[in-house]
Amino acid sequence: MSTTSRQLTLESRPNGAPTDENFKLKTVELPALKDGEVLLRTIYLSLDPYMRGRMSDAKSYADPVNIGDVMVGATVCQVEESKNDKFRIGEWVLAYTGWQDYAITDGEGLMQLGKEPANPSYALGIMGMPGFTAYMGLLDIGQPKEGETVVVAAATGPVGATVGQIAKIKGCKVVGVAGGSEKCAHAVEKLGFDACIDHKADDFAEQLEKACDKGIDVYYENVGGKVFDAVLPLLNTAARVPLCGLVSQYNATSLPEGPDRLGMLMGQLLTKRIKMQGFIIFDDYGDRYDEFAQDMQKWLQDGKIQYREHMVEGIENTVDAFNDMICGKNFGKTVVKINNPL
Repeated sequence: MSTTSRQLTLESRPNGAPTDENFKLKTVELPALKDGEVLLRTIYLSLDPYMRGRMSDAKSYADPVNIGDVMVGATVCQVEESKNDKFRIGEWVLAYTGWQDYAITDGEGLMQLGKEPANPSYALGIMGMPGFTAYMGLLDIGQPKEGETVVVAAATGPVGATVGQIAKIKGCKVVGVAGGSEKCAHAVEKLGFDACIDHKADDFAEQLEKACDKGIDVYYENVGGKVFDAVLPLLNTAARVPLCGLVSQYNATSLPEGPDRLGMLMGQLLTKRIKMQGFIIFDDYGDRYDEFAQDMQKWLQDGKIQYREHMVEGIENTVDAFNDMICGKNFGKTVVKINNPL
């Protein structure tokens, strides 16, 4: 019996925020399985900020998605049909099959999650790329020490929330930055942050300075823009700045107006001996995933890490969900439920 699959393909490169016109939702008929292949049914699709770069043809650390190809993305799937002895029907796997209902694979690169994982979608968030990014960026580059002040933007997102909670485990004072009173309350009351500042407030910079009365020792950078502008003068001598993203700039079509502040930044880096380091998680730390997984599983079991998902239903809502995430309208890790489990 043949299988039909809905696919969201990239039809044109966005100028600014992506729109429905940049994508095409098409239905294709998949070929019959060959020996050694498996048919994967997508249950959950991860939406992450890096995808905006893949829609563009600007030079980056990863090749752009070709026009007409299925948009890329990590997925949690179930094996619906198998002609591969290593994979059984009904088994859950972590894959990278993108924005589509079904995919055929030879099994290469799949991570087996077992027959009945407790929270299969966690493999896209707290136990996956975002959690891993938070862990390695904070601990390897940030190197927080007990009593230091750690600041993280997008504090209720999958990376920021995890950064702050790990910093608390390490004995730091943690100040989050988020958009809106509800997210800020969540960061303090549910995640255990010491404070969380609303970046939409007119006096945001003043509030941040007051909360960081001893300066900032580690700033985990994932947003950029006006948040970094407020952070920069508060950085202490020998501060560390792990750089994993600049989501405020991903839809920009030109440089911001105003004076060139690069010289000021370089001066601060020099005189305060600040370490700022960008990283690409699997390129730089792929061989250390087991180290992260062991710690994170224990923290989750012990109740030391809280995790929240922002679940959206239906492949047809993927583009809107992606734009909401880029603009900060999500609350937690954005996941699209594509199909019901088998």
